[in-house]
Formats: sequence, C-alpha cells, structure tokens
Amino acid sequence: MDPKTQLKLQQRILEQEDNLVSWIQDALDNSSYGKFNPQKKEEEKLLEESQFRNLVSVSTSTASAEVVKNFLRYQVGRGEKWGKGKGSLANCIIAQIDKEIKETADKIASELDIQEHSSAIAMNLIRRYLGYGARYLTYLNKGQQ
Repeated sequence: MDPKTQLKLQQRILEQEDNLVSWIQDALDNSSYGKFNPQKKEEEKLLEESQFRNLVSVSTSTASAEVVKNFLRYQVGRGEKWGKGKGSLANCIIAQIDKEIKETADKIASELDIQEHSSAIAMNLIRRYLGYGARYLTYLNKGQQ
C-alpha cells in the first residue's frame, strides 16, 4: 500500500473512534456480565480489568477476528464473568465485531479501493474498540464505587 493510501487509511480509522467508544460503552452498560454491585459486593463474579486486558492481548497477538471471538467463547465456558446467553457481554462484543466493526472496515476498504485489506482494517478497529472497553470497565469497576 502506498504512503498516501496508508495516511488516508489512518485518517479513516481515527474518524471512527467516537463510534468505537460508543459501541463498547453501550455493550458494557447494557449487557449482562459480572458487574460491580455495591449492595451485594459479589467480588468473585466481577469481570475484572485484567480479564478484559487478556482479551485485548489476544487481539494484539493475532490477525484474526475469529481468534478473538473464539477466546470470548472460551471465557464464557469458564464461568459467568462474561455473562451467559444472548444478552451477555461476550455475545454483544461478538455481534458488534460481526456487524458494526466488519461493516465499518468494509466501508473504509471500499472507499480507499483496498478491499484486500478489509480484515486487517477490522482487526485495527477491534483492537481500538477493546482497548477503549478496558478503560471503560476500569471506570465502571472503580470510578463508581
């Protein structure tokens, strides 16, 4: 990819940051998972920042959205911290990767006529999306106490 296209690509990705933040905050605010509850103090079921950062680490170590989704499914199988069923945080993240993030990556690739790079664009967006999620989860777990 030539330098001019790379610059345009970075600009298009940066233009999506508000959407990425909004999508992950919506997922964390409106899905079921191990949330901090000051009345119950059920710390053993709390989704901790370190667990979310493990997901971020998986996303940085792969070029595959399927690997990220596989890791989420694995975490769901290990316990309740990521939620269960259709309304779970894990399923919400997977759905957003499959719909909003994929559509955004495809649109950017099409606009720049670099369709062969659509999956790499999607992974860049996924990494940013999950990074913003790790930050917001820290706020939810610690900032509201």
